[in-house]
Amino acid sequence: MADSVVFFGSGPVAAKALALLAQHSTIEAVITKPQPEHHKEVFPVIATSRDLGITNVLTVSNKRELADLFADQKFTSRVGVVIDFGIIITQDVIDSFELGIVNSHFSLLPKWRGADPITFSVLKGDSETGVSLMLIVEKLDEGPVLVQQALPLTADVTTPVLTDQLIQLSDDLLKATLPLYLASSIEPQPQPETGATYSSKLSKEDGTIDWQKSAIDIERQIRAFIEWPKSRTTIGGRDVVITAAHVESGTGTPGVIWLQDRQLGMQTGEGILVIDQLIPAGKKPMSGSDFLLGYKPTV
Repeated sequence: MADSVVFFGSGPVAAKALALLAQHSTIEAVITKPQPEHHKEVFPVIATSRDLGITNVLTVSNKRELADLFADQKFTSRVGVVIDFGIIITQDVIDSFELGIVNSHFSLLPKWRGADPITFSVLKGDSETGVSLMLIVEKLDEGPVLVQQALPLTADVTTPVLTDQLIQLSDDLLKATLPLYLASSIEPQPQPETGATYSSKLSKEDGTIDWQKSAIDIERQIRAFIEWPKSRTTIGGRDVVITAAHVESGTGTPGVIWLQDRQLGMQTGEGILVIDQLIPAGKKPMSGSDFLLGYKPTV
C-alpha cells in the first residue's frame, strides 16, 4: 500500500494546498479548525475536503484538543503535512508520526519565521522569497530543513499574487520531496544559527498609513496589505483605502496633498506617493484622478 499523509490546515491557503496535494498523495485524514456557528459559508478546508471526497475530516480548536485527539485515535501514516494550520502542535503529536510532521513554510528559513512570512517579504522589499519544507519542532519554525527553493520577487508583486505562486511552488516541492523523504533518501539539515528574522500577526491598526515614512515604504505597504489589513488614510476629509500607487521624487510636508497634471498624491517623509487607485468609504474603487473630479471641493 502506498504511503499516505495526515494533513493539518485551516485557512484559505491550506484549502488550495490540500486540493493540489490530493492530486499526488493519499490523504488518510484532514485535521482542521471547526466552523463557528455564526459563519454561514463552509470553512475552506472543510469545503475542499468535501469536494475531494475526503470523509475523515477531524476538527480541533486548540492544542489541547489536538493532543486529546491523538491520544484517542491512531493513524497509519508515517508522516504529517501542515500548511496554514493556526494551532500549536505539541511534541506528543509530532512523535505520533514515525517521520514527524513536514511543514511547508513560505519563506527561505531562517528568514521570516512566524505567522505571516509572505506579507513581510513584500512589506520589506525583499528581492526573493521561497518555500522551505522543514520538520516541525516545538520551537517556532526552527526545525531542520528537507529542501528549499527560492522565488524571485517582481517590483510590483502583491501579497495575493505571491501567495498563489508560493502555493504552487510548495506543492511542486512536496510532490518531489515527500517520496524521497519517505524512502529515507533525504537527510534533514539544521537551519543556520544566525540570520533569523520574524514576521508577526497583523492587526487592523497596522493598516493606518504613516506619512512620515518614505514613499517607497508606503508603496510596499499598499501591495503587502492589499487584502489585510489594507492601507487606510484620510484625504480631503474622506476615509479611503489606497490599493495601488507609485513613487515620484519630490519633497514636502508629510501628509499634505500633492496635485500635478491631474494626478493625486501625498507628500511623505521621503518622496511623493502618487495614488493610482483608491476606494472611498462606501464607494467603488476609482482612480486617483476620478477621485479628484468627484471630491475636488474638499481636496
